[in-house]
Amino acid sequence: MSDSLYAACAEVLTTCQNLKDNLAGLLDPSTGFAPRLRHLCRDKIDELEGTASADVSQAELDALRMEANTWGLLQALMPARKMEPVSHPQPETLLAQNPFTPTVTLAQAIMYASPLLSELVVVREWLHETATTVQHPELTTGYWKFTKHNVMQGLRTGAGTREGLVRDMDPDAVNRGDGKTLAADDAAFEKSLAQAVYSFIRAGRLDDAVELCRKAHQPWRAASIRGSLLFQWRAIANEQRDDGLDDEDNAEGWQGNQRRRLWKSTCVRAALNLNLSDPERVVFAALAPTPQTFTILKSACRTWEDHLWAQISILCEEKQSSEMMRLKGCFWEGGLAALEETPVPLNDQDEEEEVEWEKEVTTALETLGGVVVEDGPPADNAFHVSQLAIILNRIQPLLDSFATGLRDGIYDPDSSEYPTMTRFFAHLCLFLQMIDIHTPPLATQVILEAYLQVLEAAGQRELIAMYAGALGDNAVERYAMFLTSLDLSADIKERRLALTRAREHGLDVDTVAVVTAERTIEKAFERLPQLRGPLPSIIALQPEPSNVEMLLLRSIEWTTFLETTYDTALEQATVILRYFLGTGRVNLARKLLDMLPPEIAAISEPEDRATEYLHYRQFFNIWELLDRVTECHSLQVSLMNKDTRAEWLCDYKELIEQCYGAIVKLLTEDWMLPGREADEGVDRRHLEMLRVRQIYVPELILRLHVMLYSSREHISGNLRVALELANIVADSRYKLYDDFLQPDGRRLGEYLGVVRQAVIAGMESGGSDSFRVLQVGV
Repeated sequence: MSDSLYAACAEVLTTCQNLKDNLAGLLDPSTGFAPRLRHLCRDKIDELEGTASADVSQAELDALRMEANTWGLLQALMPARKMEPVSHPQPETLLAQNPFTPTVTLAQAIMYASPLLSELVVVREWLHETATTVQHPELTTGYWKFTKHNVMQGLRTGAGTREGLVRDMDPDAVNRGDGKTLAADDAAFEKSLAQAVYSFIRAGRLDDAVELCRKAHQPWRAASIRGSLLFQWRAIANEQRDDGLDDEDNAEGWQGNQRRRLWKSTCVRAALNLNLSDPERVVFAALAPTPQTFTILKSACRTWEDHLWAQISILCEEKQSSEMMRLKGCFWEGGLAALEETPVPLNDQDEEEEVEWEKEVTTALETLGGVVVEDGPPADNAFHVSQLAIILNRIQPLLDSFATGLRDGIYDPDSSEYPTMTRFFAHLCLFLQMIDIHTPPLATQVILEAYLQVLEAAGQRELIAMYAGALGDNAVERYAMFLTSLDLSADIKERRLALTRAREHGLDVDTVAVVTAERTIEKAFERLPQLRGPLPSIIALQPEPSNVEMLLLRSIEWTTFLETTYDTALEQATVILRYFLGTGRVNLARKLLDMLPPEIAAISEPEDRATEYLHYRQFFNIWELLDRVTECHSLQVSLMNKDTRAEWLCDYKELIEQCYGAIVKLLTEDWMLPGREADEGVDRRHLEMLRVRQIYVPELILRLHVMLYSSREHISGNLRVALELANIVADSRYKLYDDFLQPDGRRLGEYLGVVRQAVIAGMESGGSDSFRVLQVGV
């Protein structure tokens, strides 16, 4: 299915959702929801057939064609089911008013009196409209031209007719049971003509069938077809003319068959006549469908739609005939005797008979669920099942059944028909909701979810929010699931746009953003190693971030688009920062901090989260200062002139002082020590913060010491400051030494080693007093 069709269907949905309170507009035969989608499907079929693309399978074309037909069926049936019915007179009333009422007027009244019969007639008309194209036979220049030539040749030569060839030219010559046949070419033409006539009847195109017979020089066949038309004479009927013509303009003021009952019985006898050819018998069975001719008619049915048409044609014809018999057929069928009969109003027995007939119709149509077809999709095809359920008004069970099939994996998502099926059922659910027909909530959710997966697979990101919004209570969660699935494929602009679409389709953007961020973090943590085990090395060269780490990093984007979700961003940022710092990924943690809007620093509640966030900012300020000190130290060159060296030394000294002050402040202010009540246990957050402290407090102490020690030659007194730092580390108020006790971290012995090195450096200036440096300030 092309991308344009997805977008076009979504556009139709948007347009019709604006008509949600306009039932007439939604069910309009031209601009309603179902006609619009039918039109889209037909246009797509024409496009695919026109391009003859090898990428499109016949199964996909069949699925599109059946979808278009199904939307046509919905449009044919739903208006009558949802709109207030128009009042029509009962057939008994018409006869009481006018015993000479034409049979066509009575037939219409019978149809209007029975809602089910009206629907069956509508379905039959739909089957006529969707019938396959009729193949016209190549017309001859005369009646049985080749047979006539052989007969005339025999008469001229005196040799008689050819063995096995008919001697007479009347239409019944081959039906007398003597085994005589037509010339081969004429026999082939008769067969193709009968098949074409049947195809016209199957398509409801009786006028075309009549015209074809006339052009084939067989007017008697045309007359037999016209016998199916009910008698009509508007001049004596109690009905309004709507075509603007007067009866005087017609030949005799009437048309149709005055003795249709006799004609019908003749057709039935002809259909059962074994002397007639099979195509000929099928034509008569199609003209007068009855239970007696059902077997003959069924033999011509090749597709599931053919079987449905045959069954419905018989049901309609039998109902009309039985009702007409109950009315005594009026004058035109019952003669003068019918005038002596007084029409009886409907009673309880008639209503019981109607109920019984409805059961018979249901039973007959249910058999189509297992009928075997020769051509086209089988009876258990999803669209055929849908069409039958729609006709039987079993749409809710249909949705339940399809949803169950989706859950059980009956339908293959990789099949070419799957996108078409799921798209149809998704829009069917939405259509029913728009016209206020209940749909099973769970089934609707499953079907829409399946279509959302189709849209995701097709890359239709801009349409997800629209259809996710139809999930009701699950809309936010589902759209958040889609946004989570974007992973790293969407840049920040695409993510912002996708989140904005949620508002356009009635979703709570704040909730969507929060849930998406939560699901993304959960997804990342499921694939990342847990924050436990040996402490990482900060000295080792860090590898490039993995895709999962980048997914975790970018999860914070969802809650930083809107100020209303900054509080959630603060909470999630602290979680992610703890993980990155706890795994030694300092650069990723710094990048995350840079991604956060500055307004987050102003959030003061909850206090513990705000304090933790400020601790991270404090740490990275120090980390940046350490980098600047290293950078400044690298600028020293031996060829500096006096002024340049003095300026460099001033900057170098200032940076070291800033760095020393910041680190000492961090060390003496309970950095990353979460406060907790006496009755509270040690939770995961507490353990993670302690891990971060155990990694970076020793690291900062060692780096500060090394910085002071390495700068002693340029800045007098830094060696003394480095040794005084040991007093802060040893101070029991701060218990910094506890952070050196991890066996896999920076050990206390490592720090004592560099302190010893500083003490030795202090003794190099002379004397044996190891504490002299603290007094002199070397």
